[in-house]
Amino acid sequence: MSAAAGNGRGNGARTTPLRVDAQRNLEHVLRAAREVFGELGYGAPMEDVARRARVGVGTVYRRFPSKDVLVRRIAEEETSRLTDQARAALGQEDEPWSALSRFLRTSVASGAGRLLPPQVLRVSVEEDRAGQARVPQQRTQPGSAELRLVPEEPLAVASVPASAVAAEDDAGASALLEVVGQLVERARAAGELRPDVSVSDVLLVIATAAPSLPDAAQQAAASSRLLDILLDGLRSRPA
Repeated sequence: MSAAAGNGRGNGARTTPLRVDAQRNLEHVLRAAREVFGELGYGAPMEDVARRARVGVGTVYRRFPSKDVLVRRIAEEETSRLTDQARAALGQEDEPWSALSRFLRTSVASGAGRLLPPQVLRVSVEEDRAGQARVPQQRTQPGSAELRLVPEEPLAVASVPASAVAAEDDAGASALLEVVGQLVERARAAGELRPDVSVSDVLLVIATAAPSLPDAAQQAAASSRLLDILLDGLRSRPA
C-alpha cells in the first residue's frame, strides 16, 4: 500500500508542473501570435508563431487545432480590448472631443491597429451610410519597415481564414462599433468633429497610425506624430 501511495504522490507531484508548463506555453503562443500577426498580418503561417514562441509547431496545434481557431482567439481578444478602451473613454471623459481623442491615443499606443479584426473593418464599411468607404487592412512586407495599406476585398479578406470573419464573430465587432459610434456621435453633435467623419474613418485612423517599425522608440514617436496629424484632420473647422 505504501508503494501505491508513493506512486500516487509521485503522479500528483508531476501533474502540477505539467499544468504550469502548459499554461506558460499557452501564454507564449498567444504573445507570439499577437506579435507575428501584428507584424505580418493574419495570413502569417503557424510555423512563424511557433518559432517566435520558441515551441514546436505541434505544441501550437495542441492548443489550437487549426489556424482558424488561433486567429479567432486573437481577433476576439483584440475586439474586446478595443471595446473596453472605447467604453473607458466614453465613461471617463466629459468632453466629447477628449473622449474620442483619448480612445484613439490609447488604441494606437497599444498597437491595436496592427490587430484590427477583419470583421470589424468589414462591418464598419457595410454600416457606413455613404456606402463609399474603403477601409484598408494594414500589412507590412516581411523584413521591411515599410507600411502598406491593402484595400479590403468586397467579399473576402485576403490571406485570412474564412472562420475569422464568420457571422458568429460579428457580435463582438458590433459591440465595438456601437461604442465607437457613440464617441463619434457625441463629438459630431458637439460640433468638434467633421460632419462627414464616420466610424469607418475612426477605425482607419487606428489602422493607419500604428505602423510596425523595428525600433520601439521610433515606432512610438512615429505613431504619436502621425496621430496628431490625423486628429487635426478629423476636427471641424470654424466657418
